[in-house]
Amino acid sequence: MYAIVEMAGQQFKVAKDQKVYVHRLQEDEGSKITFDKVLLLEDGGNVTIGAPVIEGAAVEAKVVKHLKGDKVIVFKKKRRKGFQKKNGHRQYLTEILVESIVASGAKKAAPAKAKADEKPAAKKVEAPKAEAPAATEDLSSKTVAELRDLAKAKDINGYSSMKKAELIEALSK
Repeated sequence: MYAIVEMAGQQFKVAKDQKVYVHRLQEDEGSKITFDKVLLLEDGGNVTIGAPVIEGAAVEAKVVKHLKGDKVIVFKKKRRKGFQKKNGHRQYLTEILVESIVASGAKKAAPAKAKADEKPAAKKVEAPKAEAPAATEDLSSKTVAELRDLAKAKDINGYSSMKKAELIEALSK
């Protein structure tokens, strides 16, 4: 049984208990990852092709370690001009071990993204609470941008060309 899976922006043919080197993932060493973008699945001669992915199929893997790849030398030369440029780099990689390939019934990795979406929403709820007591504070402690926003909210004309002192005077009326 093997599968073609999209991991870290690249496609890999993986089988159970296979080690794969992919571009650096943000996961910690020893953590488990589920890749749900399975493009092709082969199980004993039965080939399933996704359009573009197979629904319910997933590959479960474990992060073994983070490492750097071999050094790649980049040498540029223009003949008869005396131009030579030597450069090099080492790619950051993550070694993962494929633990299992699930043909159907796998859960999507979307709940992790949903949790990330909920956190900014909580911040949006807290922001108006912070602004309500700020209206009673001294206007001179505010920045010009904040004063312009307050002037815009009170429908004061010409606030964009006013200086800070003029904005404070217009808002205090």
